[in-house]
Amino acid sequence: MRKQLGAIVGGLLILTACSGEEEAGGTDDQQDITIGATAGPYSDMLSSAIVPGLEEKGYNVDIQEFSDYVYPNNALANEEIDANLFQHTVYLENFTEQNNLDLVGLIAVPTAPMGLYSEAYETIEDIENGDEIAIPNDPTNAARAFMILEEAGLIGFEDGIDELTASARDITDNPLDLQFVELEAAQLPRQVGSSEITAVPGNFALSANLDLLEALELEDMPDQYRNVVAVRAEDEESTLANDIVEVIQSEQFEETIDEEFEGFGKPEWME
Repeated sequence: MRKQLGAIVGGLLILTACSGEEEAGGTDDQQDITIGATAGPYSDMLSSAIVPGLEEKGYNVDIQEFSDYVYPNNALANEEIDANLFQHTVYLENFTEQNNLDLVGLIAVPTAPMGLYSEAYETIEDIENGDEIAIPNDPTNAARAFMILEEAGLIGFEDGIDELTASARDITDNPLDLQFVELEAAQLPRQVGSSEITAVPGNFALSANLDLLEALELEDMPDQYRNVVAVRAEDEESTLANDIVEVIQSEQFEETIDEEFEGFGKPEWME
């Protein structure tokens, strides 16, 4: 009888110990994930505005930085990372189609806008006849530059122009006879001061320590050009995907954006 009682008590002690370990061992349930981003503002956005919220949800997050715009999507497709943040919707859709990848954008985040920068002028009204304007030479970013110039009243297009494909050929009104020079987007920050006006994409502006708020004009960016968190299509409805969206839609996220990312244009869902 004593042996039986001892076995019962011992068994209860073992059960109690196991239960205590489960309650105290919440960290054992943490999920290790890796999110990729290009070095710079979006890696910073991950670390300061997104990762803290994911950690509160029980994730252990590693940020992997990339130096180009090709490998982050390949790494995601190859399951080397679980999500990435570095590209806008137009780029994502074109890249996935051209490379036969099955990736999707989850949610748009505040994005550094393209701006018109100048060392010669302080306002748009100062621009003079025949001035040179440097713009990106790729069609997507060139269209963005032309839309900023139209918004500023410097050029005109016919009504109904597709703002995603606008080009110099579509200009119908150029009262100042502005001259356009096309350069690689990465070269544009160095062109500020050489051309009277230079249109610089936001990520390159920040990398060159240009102040977004000192641009003569910032684009009213369509959501197609705002960066998105991308995941594999098969994970679009996963718990991780839902948790990422919840963190980005939180008040804590918006407060961090307002404090640390001045000049970033917010997507429509945040307005």
